[in-house]
Formats: sequence, C-alpha cells, structure tokens
Amino acid sequence: MRVVIGATAALLLIGGAALANEFERVAPVTDAATLKECSECHMAYQPGLLPAASWNRIMDGLADHFGENASLPADTVATIRADLTRNAGRGDGQLLRITNQRWWQRKHDFDPAIWKRPAVASKGNCEACHREAAKGLYEDD
Repeated sequence: MRVVIGATAALLLIGGAALANEFERVAPVTDAATLKECSECHMAYQPGLLPAASWNRIMDGLADHFGENASLPADTVATIRADLTRNAGRGDGQLLRITNQRWWQRKHDFDPAIWKRPAVASKGNCEACHREAAKGLYEDD
C-alpha cells in the first residue's frame, strides 16, 4: 500500500507541470529573426500565445502594426511568419491582441487601476508582473 501511495504522489509531482494552465508555460521564442525584429519595440511574444490565424493577420498588417509602421523585407516577414504559425497556440483567430483572448482575460480579471500604474503602463507589458515572461514563464509571480 505504501508503494502505491508513494508512486501516486511521485506521478502527481511529475505530472504537475502537465496539469498547469497551458498558457503559464509556453515555448520561448528561439527564432533569431523573430527575436530581433519583434523585440525592437516590445517583448517578443511567444508564438504559443496566439493561434496561427491571428499571427497571419498580424504579419499581413505590419504597415499598421497597432498604430506603428513595422514593415519588414519580404524574406524576413516570411521567416517570422513561418516561426509564429509553426509554433502557434490556440485561441480566437479573429483577435489580434493577446490581451483580448478569452484565456488572457480570465487570468487577468483585475481592477482597471492596475493597468494605469506607471510600472505596468499597459496590458501588453507582461514583464511588469511576470518577471520570466521573456522565457515563456507566466506562472503567477
């Protein structure tokens, strides 16, 4: 009986990461072009945070990327698009912003004053609360 209880406890510990919310740990950005170009203005968000349809729409609209011209050479766009869509996650492909995805809104149902704090400044500033966000670690800090 002790062996069964010990084995069960070990499996629960090992499997704990698998049971964690799929958006608390996402594969980090490893593609050089994605890292370089996307982190020029903001943290390079992990591909797993949006579905492929959203990434395709973002890459199609770089001339007006959330109010900024983020145009890139066609070969760079193709490289980044391939990385983002190959490693994409789940969600609503009609939504372009990570912060508009239902999973994000459920996890961030805070007092609106939080987003106005100078240290936070915007919903897209993941690193304000998740110190390891650039590594794909979003566990509650």
